[in-house]
Amino acid sequence: MANLGAGEILYGLRKKIQEIQTSLNLLGDPITDMPELIDSSNLLRSNEYLSKTNEKKSELLAAYEQYSSSLEELLLAVFDIQKDLKDILKEQSSLIANSSKISRPKTKSKKK
Repeated sequence: MANLGAGEILYGLRKKIQEIQTSLNLLGDPITDMPELIDSSNLLRSNEYLSKTNEKKSELLAAYEQYSSSLEELLLAVFDIQKDLKDILKEQSSLIANSSKISRPKTKSKKK
């Protein structure tokens, strides 16, 4: 991921999040108990569903953690750029102010 741009990283993470959400949605709702099955069979089926959804939700949380970390890094970079731009503007304003003082022609007072 080090060679990818920030936008590509965020796009990839967002795509991964969407894929996990889709696979989680495909699992659907828990299977309801079937009266013809014994209680232990119903418990096993319910446990299998809960295991699958728990796994997907864990993947989803991990992907969101990566995504938010990448966004934080990107935001810090934006703030650093903003600070640098403010410093450049202050420096340029100072240079403009100094150059306008230097370039003003001095007027001589006329004595009569």
